[in-house]
Amino acid sequence: MSDSFAYNQQDAKIQGLSIQVGELFADLYKRHGEDSTQSLEALESYKSLRRLLPRESSFDGESRHIGATAAHKATQGMVLNRS
Repeated sequence: MSDSFAYNQQDAKIQGLSIQVGELFADLYKRHGEDSTQSLEALESYKSLRRLLPRESSFDGESRHIGATAAHKATQGMVLNRS
């Protein structure tokens, strides 16, 4: 797959940032709730980063952006295995 993180360092950096911002969103959401300005801004930042990544299928406009599963888990506060 040419869109793999192994072949595109920029996409890998964006993926890493989106996971970190997703984790930040989860923390802020737990502390301040969904209507807090900080939570909403973190969520918007997360979504903006995700939009920078290519989609899993270039033929389907509804397909998810690459790395979506890990990024989504971060927004849910799930611990990611970073080994």
